[in-house]
Amino acid sequence: MTLAAGSRLGPYEIVGQIGAGGMGEVYRAKDPRLGRDVAIKVLPASFSQDADRLRRFEQEAKAAGLLNHPNITIVYDIGSHDGAPYVVQELLEGETLRAELASGRFSPRRAIDHATQIAHGLAAAHDKGIVHRDLKPENVFVTKEGRLKILDFGLAKLTEMASASGAHTNLPTATAATEPGVVMGTIGYMSPEQIKGKPADARSDIFSFGTILYEMLAGRRAFSGDSAGETMAAILKEEPPDLSVTNQSVPPGLERIVRHCIEKNPEQRFHSAHDVAFALEALSGTGPVLAAPSPSKAARRRPWGAAVMTAVLALGALGGYFAGRRSHPVIAPTFRQLTFRRGNVGRARFAPDGHTAIYAAAWDGQPYATFSTRPGSPESSALGKPGASILAVSSTGQLALQMSRESAEPYVSSGTLAEAPLSGDEAPRERLPGVQWADWSPDGKRLLVVRDSGGRNRLESPIGKVLYESSGWIGHPRFSPSGDAIALLDHWARIGDMGSVVLVSLDGKARTLADGFTSIQGLAWGPGGREIWYTGTKTGGNRMLQAVDRSGRERSVLRQTGALRLEDVSAAGDVLLAPEEVRVGIISRAQGESRERDLSWLDFSAVRDYSRDGKKILFDESGEAGGDEGVVFLRDTSGSPPVRLGNGFGLGLSPDGKTAIASTPQTPKSLRLLPVGAGEPRALTDAPVPVTWADWLPDGKAILLSGGELNKGTRLYIQDVHGGAARPVSGEGVQLVAYSNLISPDGRWVAATGPDRTMSLFPLEGGAPRRIPGLAAKEVPCGWDAAGRVLFVYQPGELPARVSRLDIETGARTPLIELMPSDPTGVFYIRPPHFTPDGAAYAYSYSRSLSALYLVKGLR
Repeated sequence: MTLAAGSRLGPYEIVGQIGAGGMGEVYRAKDPRLGRDVAIKVLPASFSQDADRLRRFEQEAKAAGLLNHPNITIVYDIGSHDGAPYVVQELLEGETLRAELASGRFSPRRAIDHATQIAHGLAAAHDKGIVHRDLKPENVFVTKEGRLKILDFGLAKLTEMASASGAHTNLPTATAATEPGVVMGTIGYMSPEQIKGKPADARSDIFSFGTILYEMLAGRRAFSGDSAGETMAAILKEEPPDLSVTNQSVPPGLERIVRHCIEKNPEQRFHSAHDVAFALEALSGTGPVLAAPSPSKAARRRPWGAAVMTAVLALGALGGYFAGRRSHPVIAPTFRQLTFRRGNVGRARFAPDGHTAIYAAAWDGQPYATFSTRPGSPESSALGKPGASILAVSSTGQLALQMSRESAEPYVSSGTLAEAPLSGDEAPRERLPGVQWADWSPDGKRLLVVRDSGGRNRLESPIGKVLYESSGWIGHPRFSPSGDAIALLDHWARIGDMGSVVLVSLDGKARTLADGFTSIQGLAWGPGGREIWYTGTKTGGNRMLQAVDRSGRERSVLRQTGALRLEDVSAAGDVLLAPEEVRVGIISRAQGESRERDLSWLDFSAVRDYSRDGKKILFDESGEAGGDEGVVFLRDTSGSPPVRLGNGFGLGLSPDGKTAIASTPQTPKSLRLLPVGAGEPRALTDAPVPVTWADWLPDGKAILLSGGELNKGTRLYIQDVHGGAARPVSGEGVQLVAYSNLISPDGRWVAATGPDRTMSLFPLEGGAPRRIPGLAAKEVPCGWDAAGRVLFVYQPGELPARVSRLDIETGARTPLIELMPSDPTGVFYIRPPHFTPDGAAYAYSYSRSLSALYLVKGLR
């Protein structure tokens, strides 16, 4: 039955046909009573020939009409026309998930966002006792706004009954059969119990959901065969290939979710779609309830107070959280803001009374200082210890402080460990230099410390006894309430905050409890000491509050839209949280200009290279805007809009300015060449992996990179841009630091770190490395002059960043410039600056964190 435009179907006026298929025809229509456009699906008349079947379908369709959820298509009405039943639904603009999948596999972030929305829609339907029975990409619609809608709840019941009258099976179906003995339907998404002809319940939908999520991540179906019979056999007996084979960027936790959904035995799957949604959100760190379109550029630059208040109001608007145990009620936590000045909150701890908060903060561009505050008080009291940052508060009221604070990397600061009583005006007593973290044992008699020693980052307790060490950095170590173990975060890279949750016994035995985090900061023991609480994310989204017990069972405690950092948990379960907004921006001074210009673009604009004439900046976006894969841009220093070169993370711009090197986000990393003008990106397949950094040689014909062969140390290689094997040019243990322009203008030397982790000049034509005279212990080079006699050097973490010219022959130095944004509030790190050879023009990135301290009650 085909309806012409202008004809009527009951009260609805047909506008035109949208599509047709085995389940009938779909029309766009207008409801003149309400003045709204609708979609009408007219089913074949044969579906109404069985009165009992039609009655049951109407009951199912009416039940679907009761569903009111943003991820389920709204059913407005049902009826019958010339013996053919029809369903009236909301009219959607966009495309089906099947059409989206035609473009290939999704990034983990995109797949998780889609899957979370589908899971919430299924959960809402299952709560009403409604099972879809035919979930597949064709029955999921993606609107132009990015909202996913599940289609055709209620229609699957009709097709199930249609098959029940046949001789072969009662499988739910959707498309026409093509061979004897094959039922109608897209077989590849059916659960094993459906193929066996058993009743389908909510767990069958979860299986179908798992196959869809697999397809989004792999770019291929989980189960397929040359015939329907082979596909059904695969569903019953086979496992799809590991996702790591088809998409190396898939986090292990996400693959576990997929596998848990597509278990053959329904009893071994997730027990509810709610559980699936919570598991996905535990990976993403975001709650779909609060999802919104990306903010405008102006919104991204909104005043800090408004940004933080928006995040906190969003936290409160959740109205509940997942407590991780089915028996726990869903309750609403309460939030009380404790700090109100503009700046960055450092570390915070509860005082022994469990109510007073002791914290360090850098307000209004001033250095860090320590304060105390209590709920209900709008003001904080200075503790009279200027320049001190809080490390820990003992049960006896003793402070562990960090004096003379220095930042060597974005997330690592060190200083002199000092002790002082919480009450009184006594001057702090200095104990140990170079300490990064500290904590008191529960009885207040023993300290643990983290500091660098022998080229490693080490946890010591008591001081001098090494319990654990890391090649990256250890953060947030905390004694358990019973004092029998220490929980900490082990970060794999010195300059990032990727990492794992590790439990260390007092005899030095360590176990990793939770891993795979792309960002993790903040840790404390939960109430009663049964769990370790921390704030992290595994997919690059915002950090959320999570928990893991000593057996490794993970759960979500609090989901939100802004990034959180956990500071402390009291014995009563009160929590100190610091919502933070971190941005990376770009400052540039062009050739011939006397004033700086802000060239920040999105949220994480990191300068990677600077053309020798000072006219072009290569940068990338790796935050929320850049997503999992990162985006590389090229921008004029005049301030004109940037040009997007492609996905990845920028490494260097060729001497002629025509090509950029970028690394891929996959592990192990590989290199790509991105043309600035016309052309297609090209992979450098012969480079050793993993690649840690790369830069162009001055002739533009080859690339210098550092990487490591399997089971071997990192070394330097030269890779011809036209292909061929990479040629090693150094011994093992030599590595490029993450800065460009460290190759001398004549291409003979490169500034790199050696096996002892010190900076030296390494010859690219063979020979022994050369010491850099006059280079201070914490300084690093950041560029060369035109003659190759002078290095530009600076000290990472120093604020403001003081850059000097250093003569590599004599060690003589000349101050060049001090770098600091005009608004220093919240700025905690100046990234490596880039200069023209004459030092007159430059560009650099800075990291800014704006945060506030909140007291949260009611979390479990």
